[in-house]
Amino acid sequence: MISPVGAAFIMSTESNIVELSEQLRTIIKQLRSEGRNDLILSALGVPLLEELRIEAARGKLSRLLITHNWQFILLDYDRKEIEMQPVHKAVYLLFLAHPEGIVFKHLSDYREELLRYYKATARFMEIEKIEESVDRLINPLDNAINEKCSRIKKIFSELMDEYSASYYIISSHTRKQVTGSSRIWYERLKIVTLPRELVMFE
Repeated sequence: MISPVGAAFIMSTESNIVELSEQLRTIIKQLRSEGRNDLILSALGVPLLEELRIEAARGKLSRLLITHNWQFILLDYDRKEIEMQPVHKAVYLLFLAHPEGIVFKHLSDYREELLRYYKATARFMEIEKIEESVDRLINPLDNAINEKCSRIKKIFSELMDEYSASYYIISSHTRKQVTGSSRIWYERLKIVTLPRELVMFE
């Protein structure tokens, strides 16, 4: 049980937080009226903006259920099924399994995992054809993986608004890498940004 002193402290702290939020709202309103969105962006920073973007989207995003027979169901969109070919499901499962993102030119490192997903989603397909398809997907000189990602994007874009779809599709993300004090380079990743707590396996 919380003591009266403890309860008073909690109420005081909560009151201060609410007061701070009101001050922040007033400051942002003033800056926007002056046309200084650049200062708001600078103060908040891109990482925080991305966190806020995800938080704002949570109320609109549906849970994604993947059933035992590899149906993809949007539970909060009236249990709408996402109809994809087995190869698209395999590609999507691979990226769901790697929330850190994957560099396309390194896809060969994921050959066995992708092959496993494809065999699972295309149980009645000949193994030779599955392997041939996977080898095309991981070949950096072949455009197959881009075609599959474009198709996945089209499927989700037809089911929901562009803002919501951006969390479900396989999108581009650039990550800065620093080695020591002099070498800086950027990794071009492909990633599904859907919060993984919204992904459910039957």
